[in-house]
Amino acid sequence: MPERSLRPTLRDVAQLAGVSVATASKALNGRDQVHPETRARVLSAAERISFTPNALARGLLAGQTGTVGLITGDLDGRFSLPILMGAEDAFGKGKMSVLLCDARGDSIREQYHLEALLGRRVDGLIVVGSRTDPRPSLGRDLPVPVVYAYGPSTDPEDLSLVPDNVRGGADSARYLIDRGRTRIAHITGEADYLAARDRAAGIEGALTEAGLEIVGGVQYGSWTEQWGRTATARLIEAHPDVEAILCGSDQIARGVLDALRESSWDVPGRVAVMGYDNWEIFAVGARPQLTSVDMNLEALGALAARRLVEAISGEARSGIEQLPVRIVPRETT
Repeated sequence: MPERSLRPTLRDVAQLAGVSVATASKALNGRDQVHPETRARVLSAAERISFTPNALARGLLAGQTGTVGLITGDLDGRFSLPILMGAEDAFGKGKMSVLLCDARGDSIREQYHLEALLGRRVDGLIVVGSRTDPRPSLGRDLPVPVVYAYGPSTDPEDLSLVPDNVRGGADSARYLIDRGRTRIAHITGEADYLAARDRAAGIEGALTEAGLEIVGGVQYGSWTEQWGRTATARLIEAHPDVEAILCGSDQIARGVLDALRESSWDVPGRVAVMGYDNWEIFAVGARPQLTSVDMNLEALGALAARRLVEAISGEARSGIEQLPVRIVPRETT
């Protein structure tokens, strides 16, 4: 056996198998030009000295580096992190390395990260939005495939994965109707957010199907607890017969619960409350614990990773894929 360093090399395998380094490399990477007996001898030699091929070198032979880039505009945000976690978990199962870049909502910084990642020869990119409003495409001339997650691309030829917020709103309204609530209000965030409008549209659609309407109309405001408290105080004064309040976010819902508690309204006895996002720091920490809609963001991230791997393999898709959400029941309903 040849003298080796602590970490065996491809040259060690080649010497032990009695072949050239090039032949050993081809055998270990499954190339067709190697005789089956030679391949078996190389694989046996690699196993005997516990040789693990360098991932980058192996990928370069196949035209790939085994790395992908993830660009987000809001690394500190509530929605980016679980998407990134889901994608990294999915890539990890396939031994794909992830290079993460935070553009912080700055298009110039995003372009800098894009150029840096392409310079590192990543095999593909996932671009994670900070909100569900469409965002400009990175373009069709990139040398690698791109998947957009949460924030869809404006180009229909790109592949974008987004949560189905219209369905989420409709499901939450039906959930309350099925539990006998008919006087249902809706307090949500800023109207210029597509997520707020989509959820409101789903709620209105489900209530219309049931012959109902939103009590007091859709109450747009800010994504804050303070707005939840202010809007609820006005609501229960104007509509004391309200039976349920659907909230555009868990943060708003916490403010709603505060206002109801201050007015001695029992939850869920007199009025049921539902949040949106299933942000556990708000939902589980609420008293009573908050029923909420979970957008399955880790699953969305995992699917983005799978779709990117498919695209890298030549099976690219386009258009918008909407992923279903789920209701997480807790004490407020």
